[in-house]
Amino acid sequence: MTVRPQGARVVAYGVAAILLVLTAVIGLALPDEIVFRFSEKVTLALILAAAIGLLHGVGRSFVRADDDGVEVLNGYRRHHVPWSQVEGVSMREGAPWPTLVTTDDERIMLFAIQRTDGPRSRDAVQKLREWIA
Repeated sequence: MTVRPQGARVVAYGVAAILLVLTAVIGLALPDEIVFRFSEKVTLALILAAAIGLLHGVGRSFVRADDDGVEVLNGYRRHHVPWSQVEGVSMREGAPWPTLVTTDDERIMLFAIQRTDGPRSRDAVQKLREWIA
């Protein structure tokens, strides 16, 4: 079972595309009298790359469960927890995403399972609980 965020993924990649298009349109629409120095161009490119990198981190998140355990990718941080170390999955009322609780009381947020995805998120939490049982 692999779960990825649905709404958050659409928003993240949509905003990244809009940022790229707006940057190009504004750059082409500026009058010829406005000239950016090399350092200013580099700064703008780095800011754009950082924003797109953060948005990509949201979009690439996933939770994967198999016979070995649970693999969680939240942005750029990866966790692998064997089933023997999984205590449970907590999805408190009003929480934006569930939390994987380990036997040593470590809590790992499952960002790929967004409450805003509705029944899809409830199904994913239920399937994880079935794997644990």
